[in-house]
Amino acid sequence: MELIDIGVNLAHDSFARDRSDVLTRARDAGVSTFIVTGSSRESSHDSAALCAAHPGELYSTAGVHPHHASEYDAGASAWIRSLCEDPAVVAVGECGLDFFRNFSSPEDQLRAFRAQLEVAVELQMPVFLHQRDAHAQFCEVLDEYLDRIPRAVAHCFTGDGQELADYLARGLYIGITGWICDERRGAHLGEIIGEIPQDRLLLETDAPYLLPRDLKPRPRSRRNEPMYLEHVARTVAGHLGTAPEELAARSTANARRFYAIQGEKLD
Repeated sequence: MELIDIGVNLAHDSFARDRSDVLTRARDAGVSTFIVTGSSRESSHDSAALCAAHPGELYSTAGVHPHHASEYDAGASAWIRSLCEDPAVVAVGECGLDFFRNFSSPEDQLRAFRAQLEVAVELQMPVFLHQRDAHAQFCEVLDEYLDRIPRAVAHCFTGDGQELADYLARGLYIGITGWICDERRGAHLGEIIGEIPQDRLLLETDAPYLLPRDLKPRPRSRRNEPMYLEHVARTVAGHLGTAPEELAARSTANARRFYAIQGEKLD
């Protein structure tokens, strides 16, 4: 199988000592391309630097996660624009709303979210989206911009059937992680994943977070790695009743189209 991990936090400190080995293990498991998530000024720059060291294999996003929204100062949109001049930076984000923990105030989150959507409109770039416990407000803000943004993905979707329907009605792509492998919290995803149109399903690990719970044997470390995207793909394929190779080919084509990478022509 050839797979693309559309959301991996490869610049995270937990990968500092063995990043090269992490990439090798992922390649051996069929992951050919990695979209490295930028979630702050520092991680966005670090992610772009990783891409420069692995041209044609690593791509990245540039943005500010809602946890860091209080850091979104007057110069933030400027550095995001600057990073997006690099062809390896293929989306704006991770951006959105997270009212579960409110590490930044809702007011700061809304301000930073709108500012990044405006950058995406200006640059005509896809958006890598985050939402937790803020569905209504998230959709309300998106509705102001979606008709002017090329493409958007609901990264790490864990919501219910109504949330999925709301996102699909808005034309969003859907990113599925190892959450679907958790029989305690993710069983409902297996029941609704068939509602996602074949051309809008994307796969991701969100590593080092969200280690698939049902891995056997259980890894000693709780750190997730992009090599486990193969396991996520097989789990999703099982729920859809399709061959893992077919699911992988489909999601990979979707990822190339979404990020416009490696010569993929847009519809």
